[in-house]
Amino acid sequence: MRKRDDMTFSSGEYERRLQALRERMEQRRLDAVIISDPKNLFYLTDYQTTGYSFFQAIVVPLEGEPFMITRKLEESNVFARTWVEITRPYWDTGDAIQMLVSGLSEFGLMNKCIGYERNSYFFPAYQQDRFHANFRDGRVQDCFGIVEEGRICKSDEEIALMRRAARATEAGMRAGFEACVPGATENDVAAAVSDAMFRAGGEAPAVMPYITSGPRSMIGHATWEGRELQKNEHVFLEVGGCVRRYHTAMMRTCLMGEASDSMTRAEQRMKLALAEVERVFRPGLTVSDADKLVRDIIADNDFGAELITRAGYSIGIAFPPSWDEGYILSLKQGDPAILREGMTIHLIPWVWGVDGDKTCGTSETFLITRDSCESFFGLDRSFVRRSNDGKTLSGGEPVSENERADPEALREDVAKDRTREGTPPATGRARKTRKEN
Repeated sequence: MRKRDDMTFSSGEYERRLQALRERMEQRRLDAVIISDPKNLFYLTDYQTTGYSFFQAIVVPLEGEPFMITRKLEESNVFARTWVEITRPYWDTGDAIQMLVSGLSEFGLMNKCIGYERNSYFFPAYQQDRFHANFRDGRVQDCFGIVEEGRICKSDEEIALMRRAARATEAGMRAGFEACVPGATENDVAAAVSDAMFRAGGEAPAVMPYITSGPRSMIGHATWEGRELQKNEHVFLEVGGCVRRYHTAMMRTCLMGEASDSMTRAEQRMKLALAEVERVFRPGLTVSDADKLVRDIIADNDFGAELITRAGYSIGIAFPPSWDEGYILSLKQGDPAILREGMTIHLIPWVWGVDGDKTCGTSETFLITRDSCESFFGLDRSFVRRSNDGKTLSGGEPVSENERADPEALREDVAKDRTREGTPPATGRARKTRKEN
């Protein structure tokens, strides 16, 4: 391992990660592992590139120096960024899998037990088949998740990077609010978000901002498409800031002009869900109970909307095409896994189908602490309200923790809204029935 002082983390941090991986390898009786997921390569070595459509991997033996297999062009990233000393690159006219097999042979691993990430997007089946066909004397074993076991709980150094990413997220979101005026386009909002996010220290995110307005907010994971913002509509914004590949994500909603009572009640529900998260989430809570807490609050509504996805997911290191670590941990019913100190989770109590034709969201990224949890963000959770002439009426500013409404006050607000309306809760099924009629 080369010692250097220009990596994302200290050499000692990478030594710790490598040692922890080898301890897990020993527990699984693995002589070496082939790690091909870009997120795991970054976690272990600081290696990153956008060129991961070509095969790349690090081979970590239980003893001895690791070595990397990369495209010749990408070898420059090994030298410029990482502690790795040994590389075996292949040319564009070469054979990546043959180079991998040759490397295993060179370092005496052909008759050993080798782990590989069978479920990696970046080690496709046809390449795995060729690897198996050429690795006849040893034994292969799926070790998918062996690196993620170390990634799931973030170190203090990682959390510090995520706090920097959060500042970029907030900067982008606030700029997006300012750009939300009738007559502007979704592209204008996206440009403002991106410009502010990058100027605040943000780097290229795994996913660009989600910006949709009016009825387009009902389209899942839609991005800006040039639609002009209209008076008395809303804009849905989801922004993920990135620093050194670490992400934090946030949803917010901006109202322009008049808003329906249903949107106001949806706003209160989502704020209540986040306040309850801060009150209840802590180490030891099961993932299933965490999901149920958020889901029940959103489901008990009288505006006919639904939470149609998981209630949250792990977030941290990411490369395109996604910023989440949901394949490591997602908040879903029936999962007995527990929350642990150092986990970072994007909580998403968003609602789909307000009044049958609107989606809105208020979400934040949380850190599970020793005995509680805390948000990475300090922006007001209320919807941003702007007049049709573009003046900001309320929302969008930083607030202190003490200024945020407590769960009891929010529950009272929700109850008052329901009493004023005099209507029973409407489920998603009821909402669809109304549309059919």
